[in-house]
Amino acid sequence: MNSGLADFIERHSETIIEHAITFAKTVDVATPMDDAALRDHLPDIVQAIVADLRTPQTRAEEIEKSEGRALSHIGQPRSAAGTHALHRAHSGYSISNLVSEYRALRASVLRLWSAEPERMSSSAEEVTRFNEAIDEAIAESVSHYAEEVERWRNIFLGVLGHDLRTPLSSIVMTSQLIAQMAVDAPIATAAQRLIRSGARMSELLDKLLVYNRAQMGMGFEVVKTDVDLAHECREEIELLQASMPEIRIHFAAPASLRGMFDAGHIREALANLVVNAQKYGTRGGEIHVSLREGDNGTELEVGNPGAAIPREVLDLMFEPLRRGGVFAGEAEQASLGLGLFIVSQIAQAHAGTIRAESVHGTTTFKLHLPRN
Repeated sequence: MNSGLADFIERHSETIIEHAITFAKTVDVATPMDDAALRDHLPDIVQAIVADLRTPQTRAEEIEKSEGRALSHIGQPRSAAGTHALHRAHSGYSISNLVSEYRALRASVLRLWSAEPERMSSSAEEVTRFNEAIDEAIAESVSHYAEEVERWRNIFLGVLGHDLRTPLSSIVMTSQLIAQMAVDAPIATAAQRLIRSGARMSELLDKLLVYNRAQMGMGFEVVKTDVDLAHECREEIELLQASMPEIRIHFAAPASLRGMFDAGHIREALANLVVNAQKYGTRGGEIHVSLREGDNGTELEVGNPGAAIPREVLDLMFEPLRRGGVFAGEAEQASLGLGLFIVSQIAQAHAGTIRAESVHGTTTFKLHLPRN
């Protein structure tokens, strides 16, 4: 495809790039970059725009590009715009700075082109193609920038969670020692409060690390052994009932139900579901838990009466960092909103599923675990 604008950009590429570098120098970053670093992949981006202008384009391709659906797919080599975004992210650019740099590049081309005395009559169509190419480069850069920021955020959370374990363990152990040595009731009471707070912090930290592993694609680790799941769940219900005297928990299960499960994590999933039911169910109501062997595996259900939950809310309840419901007490304020997300990760690690339904004034969570 012949393009006067493409030829024009190619002829004036150095001037256009110099204009972009001049703008980039105005961006305030912690460590100023030299001209070579500022130049970065700008020549490749300009050349990609020129190649785009010279490439024939169907109406369908034009619509796809204008709607942002023409980005490179996973597995394809990263574009110059994508690599440029990573370099700018590492150099301290904000996403606003990154977009502004493209805006300056666009303005430079259009100013030079508008001043050209012998513009082609088809310049309006070419300018549209040029704007589409710039917008596509912006979309790719923003996408890669956001992915890089998310990757470093997850790395930070993982390192933070790991490094917090040691001082937290020291706090808990010291509190336990003080509690054993205390002779005065006020000191013993304060030490027990520290122990409980430390245990709560450890629980929150464990949930954060589960979320972090999932976000980094590392999955949830389980170790399956031959266990009596009915016995394990019965023990967990007894502990939960003791901690929730205001709620009546009804448990129905066969005398024994053996299988290959990670008992500790199944108990954790059960506890999260019961605590969730206690938070969002009718105050002073009842929670019904059942464990049974189905045709295709083991079914663990937790149900509670309460206000109906819309389908669109149920579909999002297993997403991380989400909280909802009508109860907003102290326990909810201290929650990370990861309880149901962890249940979904435990189910997935067992090759099972978790789903929720809310009908006839009862909300039920159904955890399905394959037989083997």
